[in-house]
Amino acid sequence: MFRLQAWLRHFTGAIRTRILLLYAITMLCGIAASVPVFRFFLFNEVNKRVRADLLEELETFQAEYTALDTATSESEEALIEFIDAFLAGELPEDDNFHIILLDGELYQSNPRTLPSAVQPGSEAMQKWLTLREPTREALSISDTEGSNVIYKTSVLEVNDNFRGKFVVAHLADEERAETLAAVSVFLRVATVAVGASFLLAWLGSRQLLKPIQRLAETTQGINESNLSQRLEVQDSGELAVLASTFNAMMDRVQNAFDSQRNFIHAAGHELRTPITIIQGHLELMDDDPEEQEATINLVMDELNRMGRFINDLILLAKAERPDFLQLETIDLESFVVELFNKVTALGDRDWQLSGVSQGRFVADRQRITAALVNLALNATQHTQPTDTIELGSTITQRQVRFWVSDSGEGIASADQQRIFERFTRGTNNERHTEGSGLGLAIVQAIADAHGGYVELNSQLGAGATFSLILPIEPS
Repeated sequence: MFRLQAWLRHFTGAIRTRILLLYAITMLCGIAASVPVFRFFLFNEVNKRVRADLLEELETFQAEYTALDTATSESEEALIEFIDAFLAGELPEDDNFHIILLDGELYQSNPRTLPSAVQPGSEAMQKWLTLREPTREALSISDTEGSNVIYKTSVLEVNDNFRGKFVVAHLADEERAETLAAVSVFLRVATVAVGASFLLAWLGSRQLLKPIQRLAETTQGINESNLSQRLEVQDSGELAVLASTFNAMMDRVQNAFDSQRNFIHAAGHELRTPITIIQGHLELMDDDPEEQEATINLVMDELNRMGRFINDLILLAKAERPDFLQLETIDLESFVVELFNKVTALGDRDWQLSGVSQGRFVADRQRITAALVNLALNATQHTQPTDTIELGSTITQRQVRFWVSDSGEGIASADQQRIFERFTRGTNNERHTEGSGLGLAIVQAIADAHGGYVELNSQLGAGATFSLILPIEPS
């Protein structure tokens, strides 16, 4: 019993069962709604056929009746003879009846045995006995017992005097019953067909939904130590798109985890070095005042370096926040001149200011200043006192460009993309620098926040030019 309940919960909870049940219920509702429509049109077709048969049989009677010789037709004996011959020679359609009424009563019929709905004394017979005019259209009578009679009539006369009438009638009960039986069969067959289709579709959908099952199994196998799981992309269509999207998502997640792991490793390495230096000098410090002062100065310098490193990490973290930028309108010429005066204090180099353009742009003054100072500091760390460092700018209707160009050692082509990553330095950097490897990453983050980008043109031994390109107004 418990296993049956568990299987039922699993069966009804499966997404394919729910989809197919919804489909089956929709189809059954559609079939149920179509039954009255189907019955209406079926009844309509039956009625059309019945009325056509009645009209044909009545026209046959009228044609023969009209063909009688005029003199003969004025004789009652001739009329009776014609009626007897017609009833004996004509065979009505199934459920049709030829009825002759003379002098207010039933004279004869074909077939001779009449059903209760058209026998003498019935509602239909009483109505026919009261009629004096022929019926132009096929009429119907429904009695209290539920019988339905469709009829047409023609008048019989002798010497222009009304003697009776010819009635061709159809009893629709059997055909209506057959029609209802056909509707019932249709409903049962359609219900069975929907049920069988549901079962076959439920069994077949298992194969179609296997990619989703593999997705669930793959997801269950993913954890922080195993991000290599991927789905096999087969064929095309929505499930193939789902598999490709999942694989792309996992690639991004794995890259993010790798980046965070490398970040933590590199940050720990950068912080471990000053901590080790501080700890070692404090452990070896004795009572000599001069040595104590030297140790304190060294400790303070390392702490300052750690403080700058932490500030750089905080800035990179803030770069992903929407309030990272405080935008304002900046005059380009005065900004560049002010910036040039700041960066010339970074080192003893041949500083040059070129291409000072006039115009205004919208940006965060402090962030842009920090980015360009980082580029200038990077230039001083890779040049000699005799080298030249150039700061310049230009502006167009769409963007503003700043550049810092130096005549230093240059950057290898293999390093030109890598150096913008965090904690990365060029492989040709043989001299020790105090940087943490975050300077260019900060420049890149500030450019991205403004909707801009950074360009680098460099060759080994021929210097480097870093360009910061920003839109006139960030979106």
